[in-house]
Amino acid sequence: MLKSTLLATIAGLAFTSSALAQDVTLRLAHFAAESHPGHLAAVQFAENVKKRTDGAIEVEIYPANELGSPPEQLEQTVLGAIEMNLPTQGGLDKYEKAFGTVMTPFAFSSYENAHEILDGPFMDWAAPKLEEQGLVMLSNWEYGFRNITNSVRPIESPDDVTGLKLRTPPELQIVAALEGLGAATTQIAFPELPNALNQGVVDGQENPIGVIYHYKLNDFQEHLALTRHVYNSMVHVMNKDVFDGLSEEQQQILREESKAAGDMMRAAVIAQEEEEIAALEAQGMKVTRPDHAAFAAKMGPARDRVAEYSGAENMTTFLGFLD
Repeated sequence: MLKSTLLATIAGLAFTSSALAQDVTLRLAHFAAESHPGHLAAVQFAENVKKRTDGAIEVEIYPANELGSPPEQLEQTVLGAIEMNLPTQGGLDKYEKAFGTVMTPFAFSSYENAHEILDGPFMDWAAPKLEEQGLVMLSNWEYGFRNITNSVRPIESPDDVTGLKLRTPPELQIVAALEGLGAATTQIAFPELPNALNQGVVDGQENPIGVIYHYKLNDFQEHLALTRHVYNSMVHVMNKDVFDGLSEEQQQILREESKAAGDMMRAAVIAQEEEEIAALEAQGMKVTRPDHAAFAAKMGPARDRVAEYSGAENMTTFLGFLD
């Protein structure tokens, strides 16, 4: 019903260059909770765009999957029914396989390392490819390094992951990383995850710290291991036809304010992580900080799976950025 309703609006979104150069309302849909830095960054973006365009561009924000699941939102952005979206690389790689390389297990050593590569050589390489799929890549935002929680035992080494039944999103890269550690993986829609954890359908799950904290997954999980096994981020994208209909000045404002919002989100996520970990510990969660090298050493088969999925040539190019 949601998809058909959104598709039905496409006919009413026949933007022309002259129309977009004047007043226009752009919808920005995303999956983050309203308390999450991703939503706060979206609010900053909307406010600054409106101010800098003297109200000619108004951005309406739809957080927490109000307009459908992340794949549905992204599909509607490609089609033009939703003008802007904040998918992760795991969503974008369904349209352009080059984005699948970003989530290679243990690819990045730090946030700074990830930002330098993604904003530099990776964006120069991948953004033009994405435009061929109908999406303009405005800037990279943040999401974070992913970590494992479970209700069975603390994780100090890769062997402690073996045998755990863990929920993952459908991204192959995450599945491959956890299966490489000996876990049994299953895909459960995120809105159903708290209930699945509460009922013991799965032993645990994996997500960035901000997600674990803001969605109170510690209510159902005793152990948190800071494995940092995969990095991914929100990517601010816009329907290309709509973007092309804007004036050059408006396009530049969108790019500049998108980057400013992404920079704010990055700073907030990084600053808040240790505070959120401390808060989770204060609420009774037991936190371990295992040696990442031992986990990374088991990722050979997982990396092979990611290379097969993303394309060997794409993987070779991406690995070249890491050297």
